[in-house]
Parts: sequence; structure tokens; C-alpha cells
Amino acid sequence: MKRRTVLKGAAAVSAVLAAPRISRADGPKTVNFCPQADLTSLDPVWTTADVTRNYSLAVYDTLYGYDAQFQIQPQMVEGHKVEDDGKTWELTLRDGLSFHDGQKVLASDCVASIQRFGKRDPFGEALMKRVQEISAPSDTVIRFKLDKPFPLLRNALAQVYCVMVPNRLAQTDPFKQMPEVVGSGPFKFVADERIPGSRSVFAKNTAYVPRKDGVASFNAGPKIVNVDRVVWNFIPDPATASAALQQREIDWWENPSLDLLSQIRTYKDVVVTVKDRTGEIGCLRFNQLNPPFDNAAIRRVVIAAMDQKEVMEGVSGAEPSLYKTDVGLFVPGTPMASKVGVEITRGPKDYAKLKKDLAAAGYNGEKIVVLAASNFPTIWAEAQVANDILTKTGFNVDLQALDWGTVVQRRASREPLSKGGWNIFYTYLGGFGNISPAPNIAIRGNGTSAWFGWPTNPKMEGLYSAWFEAPDQAAQQKICEQMQIAFWQDPTYAPLGMYDQPTAYQGYMHDVPDGWPQFYGLKKTI
Repeated sequence: MKRRTVLKGAAAVSAVLAAPRISRADGPKTVNFCPQADLTSLDPVWTTADVTRNYSLAVYDTLYGYDAQFQIQPQMVEGHKVEDDGKTWELTLRDGLSFHDGQKVLASDCVASIQRFGKRDPFGEALMKRVQEISAPSDTVIRFKLDKPFPLLRNALAQVYCVMVPNRLAQTDPFKQMPEVVGSGPFKFVADERIPGSRSVFAKNTAYVPRKDGVASFNAGPKIVNVDRVVWNFIPDPATASAALQQREIDWWENPSLDLLSQIRTYKDVVVTVKDRTGEIGCLRFNQLNPPFDNAAIRRVVIAAMDQKEVMEGVSGAEPSLYKTDVGLFVPGTPMASKVGVEITRGPKDYAKLKKDLAAAGYNGEKIVVLAASNFPTIWAEAQVANDILTKTGFNVDLQALDWGTVVQRRASREPLSKGGWNIFYTYLGGFGNISPAPNIAIRGNGTSAWFGWPTNPKMEGLYSAWFEAPDQAAQQKICEQMQIAFWQDPTYAPLGMYDQPTAYQGYMHDVPDGWPQFYGLKKTI
């Protein structure tokens, strides 16, 4: 599919979407931010959507945090001690921690929060498999008793999804969303000002006590808030968002459309830069509960059909320096990345042969329901190109153009197609999972506990467990190669290449943190 066709389709969809009316950027104490999508889920354990992750960084806090070099630093804890040859850990909470409802953060709250996190997050699950007992011997001490040493315990607790909430909310079924927002982070979510589809508001948590030591870096160190409010105005039409940036109606646009970057660079005093170095790996995710993708042979045909270069040209052809191909499970050039088997992702493709392979694999022309976010330009672009490839390969594609919030809701359904189920959805894999197996949700094969798509793959699970036991990086790398070999044989998704997403903000925004959008640390001097 030609890129101009993709963009024309995206523009047509965007044109019918109403953009919110916003006024000229406010003074130095209010940040007007345009997020990548509307905020539809307020529970970072229930969903992995990036927009929820970014909201979580503002509202919640974690026991440990990652700095910009991906090193672990204490956050809510004052420190820890390790005894019994690494099998007993005691974490001590620092002073001054309180929830947004005014209640003190207790170790028992943290224990319940960790347990809930450990039932959904892959890194959390890996930790809890090794936990004999987790308890709160006092209001300030969290104790882990492990079956065997687990040096990555702090890494697991530093995951952004391992948020601390009051015990009563931590008792929520992890497969259901928490009924209210009560965090202990530097911002409070202002529920009364929420406008579904367009607006979310955060207010400075004046009771928040930042760390007194360390250096602010990524989501670690002192979280100093210099503004009173952060207003998220979701603008679905990229052209409208671009104009709002030019006219200073917004201070910061998280994910500017790649096709508009050259224009945005001409705007006076606007900074365009890449802050997130973990990148965005395109993902065509299979639902393995419903046919035909319960058949690994059919999934392998899809993998063989996808040309990463063609997809990424559709996504970021206007900025070719931003994309990478030959992408396997991890970002090329990072320690765990491997080139084993990536040649299958290259073009050109013989569609006549692929059609024969598809029929031989057992596909009988049944409809496949594909979910794609038409209001998310990079997702819509990858979906348009990849769906064209699916059609040319011989699939009977029912492409459903939805808003991203609806995709997030629909993809959680395990129902058959006749009851609103699905076969494929498109997204991007980002964050720490792109550079390490530990938090990588997309490679897991743990059945109903797995990420949406729910694959069962004992071999991959065995390799995943073995990675945690590897004695050094060389051994970890060898296991990652074996993971990639196993993945090509029994794929849970099709990697569609990757790109680095720039962000754009006004020149009067200073100290914008590296990594994902965060609103502590930054200053506005308009």
C-alpha cells in the first residue's frame, strides 16, 4: 500500500473527529499537554496502555524507580537490608508518605499492592513465584521471605505498574479496574474535571514529600513539582494539534505526527526531540483463544508475510532516520537483542506462495476481526499497511476502525466473534519490555494469565524462567537467542519494525524529563 493512501485515509478519519476547544496556554503554573490518546483506564495494573502508564507516573508512586540509565534507585523506601544468603529482604518505608485521602502509607498497603501487581505483571509474577511469604511486621517494614535468592527483586518493584494504593483498593480483583483513584504520588487526579474523550486534569499534591537525597532522573530521585495544574487536552486530529502548538494553545505535544515534524521544526521556539530511547515496536497481536489464530502454522504465515520495511515506511516514511527494521524481540543494538531469524521479516514477498501456505496451514477463508485505532496516527498507519498485506495473503479481513479507548476495552474480551470478540489488534510495544525479557508482556505464554491474546507456550515460559536464573549477561543473551528461535515457531504477535517517537514542546518549557511524559521536575517560564 502506498504511503500517500495511508495518510489520505488517516486524514479522512481525523477530519470527522471533533477536536476540543482550548484557549491560549495559561501562565507558568499550568501545563497544557496533548497526550497520545484519551485516558480511558485509570488502573495501571489492569491495562498496559501507555497513556495510563503516563497518568500513573503522576498520580501513583513506586517503592523503587529507574533512573535514565535504567539503574534502580530507592523511591518510597528509605532503604533495605538482605539476609539469609539473599532469601530474606526487609524494605523500610521513608517518612512522610501519605495517600491522597490523607491516610498514612502503611507497609500492609504496600504488601497488598505488590500482591495485586504480581497477579498481572510478568515481572511481578516472576517475583511472586519465588516468594514464600510477604508480610508487614510493622507499619514501616515490608518483609520478603524467598524460596531462593532473587537479585532482581528491586527491579521488579521498580516497574511503573507496581503502584502503591490503600489496602482496600489493592483488594480489587486484578482483572477488574479499581473503583477510585487514590495514589500517593506528586499529583492528584481531578475526577470532577474529567471530560471523557477530551480532557483530564491533575493538581499538585501539596502534601507530597519528595525524597531529600539523590538526583532527579527519569522516575527516580526527588519528584519536585513546580506547577499547580497539568491539563491533558486530547486532540485527535494531528493538524489541529499542530496548529495549537504553533499558536501556543498547548505547551507540550506528546506524540506529534511524524509527517508533520518538518513543519513543526519551523515553529518559533518549539523543541522537537526524542526523549524515550526504548522506542516503539509495531505489534500485530493475535488472539489465540479464537480460530484461526489458535493455529501456530497460520500465525507463522502472517509472520512470513509481514515486511517490516514496508510497514515502517507507511508509519514514518517522512522521517526514515527514525525507524529500524530487522527487529526481533528486543530493540536492535541493546544487550538482549538478537538477529536470529529476522530475515523472515524482510521483503519482497511472494503472495502467491503465501496464499498456498495459508491454505495448507488450514485457513478456510473465515472472517477475521481486526481492531485498529483510527484516532492514533501511527497505529492507524501500521494497521492500513499490515491489513493490506493480510488481504493480499488471502485473509478475509473485517477491519474495525475504532478510537483507541474502545480498542483498549475491546481487546480485554475473551468472547468468540459472535459475541464481540476479536482476532487481531494493533499496538506498539514500548518501555522496559523492549530491552529486557523480565517485564516483556508480549512474549509470555502463560495462558489465561498472559497479556491480551492469552497464548499458552510452555517452552517459552521455561526459557523465561531460566533467564532469571542465568549467572551473567552472556548466559542471558544465549537464552534470549533461544527465546527468539522459539518465538518464530510459535509467535504470539508479528513484530512490524520499530521507530523512535519524538516529542515537541515550547521553548519556555525547561527541564523536561527524559523517558516517558512526566510533570515533576519541569519548569514553565512563559
